Amino acid sequence: MKLYKPLLSLLLLLLLSVQAMAQDLVSKEDIEELQLQAINDTAFTLRTVTETGNLMKYSGVLPLRINGELQESEFTDGETTFSLPESADLVQVSANMGTHTLARLYRMDVEEERGVREFPMWLSILPPLIAIVLALIFREVLLALFAGIWIGGFVIYGLSFKSIFTGLLAVGDTYLMEALTDGDHVSVIIFSMLIGGMVAIISKNGGMAGVVNLLSRYAKSAKSSQVVTWVLGVAIFFDDYANTLIVGNTMRPVTDGHRVSREKLAYIVDSTAAPVAAIAFVTTWIGAELGYIKDAAASLGIEEGAYSMFFHSLEYAYYPVLTLVFMLMLILMNRDFGSMHKAEVRARTTGEVSAVRTDRAGQEKQQQEMAEFEPIDETRTRAINALLPVLTVIGGTMIGLLYTGYSPEVWDDAGIGFLRKLSITIGDSNSYTALIWASLSGVIVAIALTASQRIMSLTETMESLVVGFKTMLPAILILVLAWSLAAVTQELYTAEYLTSLFSGNISPHFLPEITFFLAAVIAFSTGSSWGTMAILYPLMMPAAWYVCQQQGLSMEETMPIIYNVISVVLAGSVFGDHCSPISDTTILSSLASGCNHIDHVKTQLPYALTVALVANIVCTNLSSFGVHWLLVYAIGAAILWGLIKLLGKKNEVEVVPAAEVA
Repeated sequence: MKLYKPLLSLLLLLLLSVQAMAQDLVSKEDIEELQLQAINDTAFTLRTVTETGNLMKYSGVLPLRINGELQESEFTDGETTFSLPESADLVQVSANMGTHTLARLYRMDVEEERGVREFPMWLSILPPLIAIVLALIFREVLLALFAGIWIGGFVIYGLSFKSIFTGLLAVGDTYLMEALTDGDHVSVIIFSMLIGGMVAIISKNGGMAGVVNLLSRYAKSAKSSQVVTWVLGVAIFFDDYANTLIVGNTMRPVTDGHRVSREKLAYIVDSTAAPVAAIAFVTTWIGAELGYIKDAAASLGIEEGAYSMFFHSLEYAYYPVLTLVFMLMLILMNRDFGSMHKAEVRARTTGEVSAVRTDRAGQEKQQQEMAEFEPIDETRTRAINALLPVLTVIGGTMIGLLYTGYSPEVWDDAGIGFLRKLSITIGDSNSYTALIWASLSGVIVAIALTASQRIMSLTETMESLVVGFKTMLPAILILVLAWSLAAVTQELYTAEYLTSLFSGNISPHFLPEITFFLAAVIAFSTGSSWGTMAILYPLMMPAAWYVCQQQGLSMEETMPIIYNVISVVLAGSVFGDHCSPISDTTILSSLASGCNHIDHVKTQLPYALTVALVANIVCTNLSSFGVHWLLVYAIGAAILWGLIKLLGKKNEVEVVPAAEVA
């Protein structure tokens, strides 16, 4: 009996030790669920548990993304605490467990003090998904966007009968209000309206007709008019918004005269704007790109400068570069395929540059709007009346960018080259302010030219300005709703959820392809390439770095993968933006080209997909095997040429434009 008690105690001690050892051996791959509990309005406890809710006493560091912020959390016996700077209505938590990914979204339960309630993360993709599907099916973009925002409000406000009405009211008093009170958004609205007003004035004073006559020397056919449009799109490289509105509005009368479909014009305008702005050295994009790259590189201890990393990443900018090459090939080969070919055949054979609508009232309204932009005196068509305001906008934008971004310290630094100084200045500039200054100056010049030559009275000129404002209203409504939907997706952490779905243990050589696909999905769902870059650069650059380190790759082997990831975040963002019907640049391209928005999306989508597949599957894989980047570009271009020959059909023989027949 005396021996029994010590043995029993020893056995019990061994069992407790084994249990403790087993608990200590819990790895992150064993964690099945995350459970959140609110301590108060700002403090939370997170537990690692099984599917049935039993605590798993994991101890160690676990990388978490909490409300979009990546942080290393120290767990002790399966628990960690964190706090948010402000009271949070929604708390999103995601973690990569190695073999699987956990993503959870919680809402503060207002009916229960310090309570939280979980709802499925997949609901976060419902608002943009519904908006995109409804827009493509019913061709009513305003209604589709409104429905997406409403559904988002329904999810955010609790998935209850009451939240149906709360979400509906929130569309107006919350999301639309926030979209209209954002300074950058208001800047885009003002800039767009001023450009629309300027176009109306230079159309009525005969300036646009003069430009058409001037460009007709070079744009003598459908093919050459498209080439001129492409060249202008590449030349105005410093900002995608300015590119879209200036090129679309300037070239529309020229391409109409040669029976080029509005769908093709919108494609050329849209697919030169963002790709050129994304890869050029001096653009309004460069500041944001370098900022994201610099922050991520600093966190990883990479000593190479952000500008140098961006420059090296251009070797892998397959989608933007091949998009420009593919577009030029289509024009020079006079071939198209899919719905774009049907649109071109319609335009060449019937003269209907836009799809004919069965609604007679709609057609009459369109004809009335076109009449409002006809020259008031067809005998006085001077190109200078249009060129001078347009050049004022272009030059004014560049001057505004340099003025708002100028820093004496940068320009006095003898160790920095001129191009680098120029790039830093443009990157630090306030592009929205510069665009407003430039467009306002363009309007003033247009009014002064018109009034001084007595082409129209001051009253008639101002009436034309108001008519131009009115033509921008449909696109502005779409923009405001698209921004509101973007706010909903941000509040639901849609992008973070999509990111968490594709996280996991993968080969470093597959990271660029996965990153491209992930960027495309996020940009397509949110309609924002800038938002996608803001999310993925801080996530994918460290992910690529750590995966390469885990695989034992040297610095010389790691950096090309980092460069490639930098490039595909940008490329995937532009591609997803091109395909999304809720993207602001896609909307502006439709507007500037006078093309039905859904027609533009449907005709551009096959072309964007074609280039994306070649760029991502062929070119990215070849580069991962060490093929020289110049050869990769050549192979990609050759494949695209072959696809155009295989899939493309010759457009109908060009006919004499209706204006020339008359």
